[in-house]
Amino acid sequence: MREVAFLKKNAEKWTEFESLLKNRAGNSADTIADLYIEVSNDLAFAQSNYPNSKTAAYLNDLAIKAHDTLYRNKKLDWARVIGFWKTELPLIYADYQKELLYAFSIFVLAISIGVLSSEIEPDFIRSILGDGYVNMTIENIKDGDPLAVYKDEHALNMFLGITVNNIRVSFIAFVFGLTTAIGTGFVLLGNGIMVGTFFHMFYKYGIIAEAFLVVFIHGALELSVIVIAGAAGFVLGNSFLFPGTFSRYQSFVRAVKRGTKMVIGLVPIFILAGFLESFVTRYTEMPIWLSLFIILSSFSFILFYFVIYPQRLKQKILQA
Repeated sequence: MREVAFLKKNAEKWTEFESLLKNRAGNSADTIADLYIEVSNDLAFAQSNYPNSKTAAYLNDLAIKAHDTLYRNKKLDWARVIGFWKTELPLIYADYQKELLYAFSIFVLAISIGVLSSEIEPDFIRSILGDGYVNMTIENIKDGDPLAVYKDEHALNMFLGITVNNIRVSFIAFVFGLTTAIGTGFVLLGNGIMVGTFFHMFYKYGIIAEAFLVVFIHGALELSVIVIAGAAGFVLGNSFLFPGTFSRYQSFVRAVKRGTKMVIGLVPIFILAGFLESFVTRYTEMPIWLSLFIILSSFSFILFYFVIYPQRLKQKILQA
């Protein structure tokens, strides 16, 4: 690669790194460590291909600053925790907005497939949701309480089971990225088709609005983070197919670290979604305004923290 092309390809990244080093407060040691690894890789490439150049000298200086900052921040445990949620994690998401869009698009497409398939073939619902669940729901509808399933189990047991299952689904969506993005895509398709089929069943009985107001009390968070976990899977799956300036191994290791952080960052949201499903959703007759408030607040938080705030933060750092 010619030096001019190398500079053009990486200039924005290096500028972002410089800004992170200047604004050290709130940046965790892990963030600086990732910075140091990337700069070191670029430095090694520059020294091999453009020895004694200004580019190599600049990257050497940047690597030294990153190394010094890394060990200076090593004892700031609370700063690491705060920095992870305030800066590090949002900046990771800022780099993968395309992956988020792809995951969202596939999930919406899958929901549409579930709805359309259920409309065309009535037995499709049973093949996806199972006879037991469908029969139980039909009985609940006849009894005048279509969403009674959320009231059947002890709240605490339900909370623990749902939360563990939700976390499991998110990690599956991520780990399936090892089979390339296609594997994660199939996980998103499967979950999306199930959601579309589920809501079509209530549409068929004329209670879609009631189902939406109840299910999305927890579903707004639950379904959103499945999509985000899918984006992490795409990051992993694309790492060894499109390594960029890294070797395939370096790109893969970097994606594993960043993708794992993306999924771990979702755990508190899954816990909150599990809490809402277990302790709040069971009140199926709550006022409409309260249900809408919870749903809209949940979607607003997801949109702000994972889309709007990361982009604003990255732009702010680049302009610093």
